[in-house]
Amino acid sequence: MTNVIINASKYIILVMMVLYAISCYTAFRHVDEKEKMKKLNQQIVYVFVIHFLAYLTFALRNIEQMKTIVIFYGLQIFVATMYMYLYHYIYPYSSRVITNNMCFLLLIGYIMLTRLNFSLAKKQFVIATAAMILVAVIPKIMDKYKNLRNYGIVYGVVGILALSSVFVIGVEQYGSVNWIRLFGISLQPSEFVKILFVFFIASMLSKSREFKNVMITTAFACVHMGVLVLEKDLGGALIFFVIFISMIYVGTGKISYLIGFITGGFAMAGLAFLLFKDRLFDHVMVRINVWKNPWADIRGTGYQITQSLFAIGSGGYFGTGLTKGSPDVIPVCESDFIFSAIAEELGVIFAIFLILVCFSCFISFVTIAMHVRNRFYKTMAFGFAICYMFQTFLSIGGVTKFIPSTGVTIPLVSYGGSSVLSSLLMFSIMQGISTIENKEAEKIEEERRNIEETAQRA
Repeated sequence: MTNVIINASKYIILVMMVLYAISCYTAFRHVDEKEKMKKLNQQIVYVFVIHFLAYLTFALRNIEQMKTIVIFYGLQIFVATMYMYLYHYIYPYSSRVITNNMCFLLLIGYIMLTRLNFSLAKKQFVIATAAMILVAVIPKIMDKYKNLRNYGIVYGVVGILALSSVFVIGVEQYGSVNWIRLFGISLQPSEFVKILFVFFIASMLSKSREFKNVMITTAFACVHMGVLVLEKDLGGALIFFVIFISMIYVGTGKISYLIGFITGGFAMAGLAFLLFKDRLFDHVMVRINVWKNPWADIRGTGYQITQSLFAIGSGGYFGTGLTKGSPDVIPVCESDFIFSAIAEELGVIFAIFLILVCFSCFISFVTIAMHVRNRFYKTMAFGFAICYMFQTFLSIGGVTKFIPSTGVTIPLVSYGGSSVLSSLLMFSIMQGISTIENKEAEKIEEERRNIEETAQRA
């Protein structure tokens, strides 16, 4: 009976995943507010069914820890339910789509971390819950303080100093010196600086789009990326570069800047490679060689990516089922390679629709950016959209051998305190922008109606 329940759960989870992903797109079609709310409420049902069946599987497969698993499941449901209810009670103008997707991705992450490493799952839950409470005040702060656009240089200087802190108190992980340890807690400064970086560029471009100001912005951006290169964090440097050129293009509307900066970026990367190949790019060359032919050293440098490909292939379309695969043989599977574990045990179809959910987050961010009237918030929203989607692309592309591995995590899904906190900050800032814009739009609509009513009475 237990096996029947577990096997049936696998297919129900897949169906719920497909329905959830589809609803992420169909919700955008509905102009009628009641119909849209109905779709968004259905999303919550889908994700809660997925979550329940996953933890039912864990409980049935691990009778000894059933009580602990049930308690952990209950805590997650309680936090998710309270957050979704209270958040929109406090911020009625916020985006339900963003809240639903944020909670969905967190819950999928908890499921896979429970499967891979229960202690890390509990740790991630504690960090994420504390972070959700902490960042919940951000829309209120953004609504109250209207002068955030005035601190462009401050954002840039603080960002550079924060990145440079690793040269003083940094520790090396996976070939890059991009972590710091404070009071026994490990943090990755670049995860938080990328948010300041978006604020910096949006602030600078909102003041002036003249050539001189663009060059000052470029100089600061180059310092950010230069520090990351010296840290050997080329994945982070690439994210910053893509954010920079995208925001410059959107903020100025000039294709010449886009072409010029892309050309200059490739030229600088080539020059840096020629000058510092042995000092800074040795581990990068290892990753590139592994990407080109991981089978040449399958038990050594190619072990991680080959095991990732084996996992994805063995899962097939429908997956082996939770707890029935072997994703734990992949090094750092909980963080960088969690997508492989998802594809193996929940199936390639589930993994593809997870990508579609991530893409719907990107669409939501871009939609907000397109509707915002304020130039500062518009540029910022687009910057966060690019930041989120490009990081997701790097992570999934690396584990599927589409591109060389960069050691980047999937926001909100992968394990990592710095990653989940910075991602929740990003989502909360987008909620702040959405709240400000929706309130402004309602105010304008109310003024228009008042004018029409006054005209009719006259």
